[in-house]
Amino acid sequence: MTFRGTNRGTQPSYLQQSQNFMTVAAPQCVRKSNSMKDKCSRSVALIFIVLWPLTRFTTIAAPYIAPATADAFVATGPSGNLSVNNYGGGGALAVAAGNLPNGEFQSVLRFDLSGARSSLDAQYGAGQWSLQSVGLQLSSSPHGNTIYNQIAAGLFGVSLLQNSSWQEGTGNASNPSGSGINYNSLQSTYISAGDQALGVFNFDGGTSGINIYNLNLASDLSAGILAGSTLSLRLFAADTSVSYLFGSRAMQPPNQPGLVISAVPEPAALALLSLPLGILLWLRCQRPISTGIDVAQTTED
Repeated sequence: MTFRGTNRGTQPSYLQQSQNFMTVAAPQCVRKSNSMKDKCSRSVALIFIVLWPLTRFTTIAAPYIAPATADAFVATGPSGNLSVNNYGGGGALAVAAGNLPNGEFQSVLRFDLSGARSSLDAQYGAGQWSLQSVGLQLSSSPHGNTIYNQIAAGLFGVSLLQNSSWQEGTGNASNPSGSGINYNSLQSTYISAGDQALGVFNFDGGTSGINIYNLNLASDLSAGILAGSTLSLRLFAADTSVSYLFGSRAMQPPNQPGLVISAVPEPAALALLSLPLGILLWLRCQRPISTGIDVAQTTED
């Protein structure tokens, strides 16, 4: 008797099918996996490319310059004869050592920092920034009146006054006034033990040009800027030779005194900027890898 059946000799066995799958499908799976890894790597690179210029931009953003809203110089005169005079309405301010022929000069500057806070809040978000640096900008001026000492290089100091209630007055070098801050009232009323030192700086003896002196970020200075408060600075001789003349707020910008305030965004702000891109990257990398190959089971008749 002859039995008829399916010719099984020409069909690959199950083992051969498995080997064929490993030979054909596995390399494709590897290629797919590598392709997905490449896409994730490109996504990481994209996030870096996007965020790196952004962080650099926020770091080097233009500083805010707060102009002085009141200023005055006070002087002793050669024999103390100018100690009760007010010089708050002139075009120049001065700092000079007390042993010089025309006596000691000090200057006071007041700044309203509410605009600084509003500007930085608008740029970075309310409360999403911190101070990087604060500079005092002064414009050197030539000698213009015999009341002043001859200009000379030397050291001067800057301190933060706790009392900002002084009155600017209207006197000038040629016509002093009897009302407003003077040398005597500065010493007796406005200088206090709580004043904070903001640094000692070198004046090169020049009679022109803009100078910026980076102030120490003392606690009251930082807090005042962050709160948008009104602050006053006192400038005084820190050696026996300095005589520094510089423009008052009566001058045109940039020759007015100013506080140059630079800020940087808080890390949390940058983290919020990167969060959406990070989520997109995570979702992209979590997508399942499809081989594109369907494995069909073979059955025998």
